[in-house]
Amino acid sequence: MISNNTFFPFRRRSFLIAAVTPVFTTIEVNAKTNAIPIQVWKDPNCGCCKDWIVHLEKVGFVATVKDQGNNAARARLGMPKQFASCHTAVVGGYVIEGHVPAQDIERLLKEKPQALGLAVPKMPIGSPGMEGAAYGGRRDAYQVLLVQRNGTTSVFNTY
Repeated sequence: MISNNTFFPFRRRSFLIAAVTPVFTTIEVNAKTNAIPIQVWKDPNCGCCKDWIVHLEKVGFVATVKDQGNNAARARLGMPKQFASCHTAVVGGYVIEGHVPAQDIERLLKEKPQALGLAVPKMPIGSPGMEGAAYGGRRDAYQVLLVQRNGTTSVFNTY
């Protein structure tokens, strides 16, 4: 006959696992609940677009990617062509054009200004997705623009 003491470590382990599992499940659910959904249109072969999406996902955005280019999406969403970049996104009802830093998108969503969205025209080196060894560590100055529905802009942030 095996004594109860032989099984005690297993019962304790089972008890601990049962006690801790709901905590981890709650943390995982809360992390998913706080995720910010963003839809991105980009060229399927664009590496800097992929890097920008990784930048966003590191801070809690969850991207749905449409690998079909972004020209039609940009036009449909009303972002003026002069602010064009290699990808266009929609988050929280705002249009995001180009390599906008995640912190500026988070600020936009927090402040909720009356606007079409944010844009970083072209592809400035040093912006998220356009940084790193491939660019020799270079960083160009650039601005994040707050774009109004009528096409006027103001500077939202400067880098």
